[in-house]
Amino acid sequence: MAETPYGIGEGPSTRLSLSLPEGTAEAIRRRVGKREFSAFIAAAVERELRGQILDEYLADYERRNGAVPAQEQQRARQLFDEVFAEEEDWRVAG
Repeated sequence: MAETPYGIGEGPSTRLSLSLPEGTAEAIRRRVGKREFSAFIAAAVERELRGQILDEYLADYERRNGAVPAQEQQRARQLFDEVFAEEEDWRVAG
């Protein structure tokens, strides 16, 4: 797989073919409308990628250092709560 100079949510748009169950597609259309469909899918994919990257990082950290102590987990939750309260959400392509 070739590396790109763009991070998640960056770079020009590219047209892709996507298959979804009709019920899922219709639920998205009802929620965001036809014009925002692609932006909704992009935001969902970006969240999933960031989540997978974070999961991989945490798994690697725990393999190298052992389980994250409960106190540190609580501290991380508080930090995430503060960040999301300030920024509402991570930047997404739009």
